[in-house]
Amino acid sequence: MIVVMARNRPFGITVLAFLAVLAAIQAVVYTLQMLHLLPVTLGPVRFFTFDLLGAILWGMLALIYLWVFRMLWNLDPQGWVFVVLLSILNLVLALLSVLGASTWEAMAPALLINGIILIYCLMPGTKDAFGVPG
Repeated sequence: MIVVMARNRPFGITVLAFLAVLAAIQAVVYTLQMLHLLPVTLGPVRFFTFDLLGAILWGMLALIYLWVFRMLWNLDPQGWVFVVLLSILNLVLALLSVLGASTWEAMAPALLINGIILIYCLMPGTKDAFGVPG
């Protein structure tokens, strides 16, 4: 008989994992908007004059966020490092999109979600859950 011990996932890590899914959904929306497959509601979404490059970058970040969600859900300690780096990359890409003719209103969801993720990851309780020295 094989006994499998269930790992106890802290509530905060579950919230962080679902924030990662929310960020992935938001990145997919930007990808579809830059491909002109989804209507734009909050303001123009552009990436300089080459929206295809922006769509590729947002699409890659969405896939990586789904991968990070899996790491967070399984309590992989490397998930913390990846989610911190990914939230910083998303913040940089959102700021580059604003410089590339997107409006602040259009990029506000990305800035808000990734800002919350980054702040939450840097809290001492989150670091302790992943065994990161604080």
